[in-house]
Amino acid sequence: MRVLLSAFVAMLASWLFVPLATAQTTETLTFATVDRPPFVFLGDDGARGFSIDLMRAIGEDLGADIRFVPQDSFTNMLGAVEAGTVDGAIANISITASRETVMDFSQPIFESGIQILLPEEPGSLARIGGLLTREIMTAILIALGLLFGGGMIMWVFERRHQPYFDRPAKDALFPSFWWALNLVVNGGFEERMPQSRPGRFFAVILVVASLFVVSVFVATITAAVTVEALQDSVDSINDLEGRKVGSVYGSTSAQFLTARDIRFRDFDTPHELLAAFQEGDIDSVVFDGPILAYFATNDGRHDSRLIKRVYRPENYGIALPTGSPWREEIDQSLLKLREDGTYDALLETWFGATFRR
Repeated sequence: MRVLLSAFVAMLASWLFVPLATAQTTETLTFATVDRPPFVFLGDDGARGFSIDLMRAIGEDLGADIRFVPQDSFTNMLGAVEAGTVDGAIANISITASRETVMDFSQPIFESGIQILLPEEPGSLARIGGLLTREIMTAILIALGLLFGGGMIMWVFERRHQPYFDRPAKDALFPSFWWALNLVVNGGFEERMPQSRPGRFFAVILVVASLFVVSVFVATITAAVTVEALQDSVDSINDLEGRKVGSVYGSTSAQFLTARDIRFRDFDTPHELLAAFQEGDIDSVVFDGPILAYFATNDGRHDSRLIKRVYRPENYGIALPTGSPWREEIDQSLLKLREDGTYDALLETWFGATFRR
């Protein structure tokens, strides 16, 4: 009887304490992150976004709780990984050779690349307004002044020699201007050919001078149209020369621009970068394509356009301290999530048709 009672107590103890022991062995992994919509949104209600949901799915597959530690900057986030004060970091972290020397990476979690964001192409009215530069307006005023002045000088010579000019000065302003305009554009009116010798001589001078005036006027407009077309056209990274370019300090995009000797203004965060773009402080943004695509279809959907060309393909990964024991398990979990459709479902949730490779 005592043997049976002892066995019963042992079985009861195993039922009570085994679940408790299992709960106590559940790992809590700490991952640093930083605000990078749509990969990471940091707010009062916690962290959310594609990278956050993916890391939570990985933690669930591993049987581990994931705790996210927001960082003030991308540099601080990677510094925490390098120092080993966190179990890893996740956001939109590009896998690069230089980073691989001081930390480990999971297999890629997202295919990305560097792209260019520009202001929306202006409409026809805006283009016409853009041609009304100071130089063109000056040329127009000079041309009008010469036509009015030339017409009135002809009125002085011809007012007593033909009926068309035989009128008071105040009534002769527009008819004289109209005569000078037709002389320059059409060669004048045959029935209103100057009759006086001074008038004929001046008409010849006016026609010859108009050739130079018209040539200068056409050249000024052509130059303005050419400059505007060149400024609006960005077909390669070299076309950014002379534009106000912006990127994020320390990013792979900034390194990309520096390596090509393209001058740019750097910002601490993508939020500051895109705010400067909207305010007109810069007119070109070079940064991670998915983040620019998300901006172009949301806050910047009415005043920005994304160049489709990808200038340097990159892969995002989960950053881990060197020699992390979790690397292999995270990679295996990523493979499972891709195979069972969880990964594709997260892509559809956070990106939809906004950014697809």
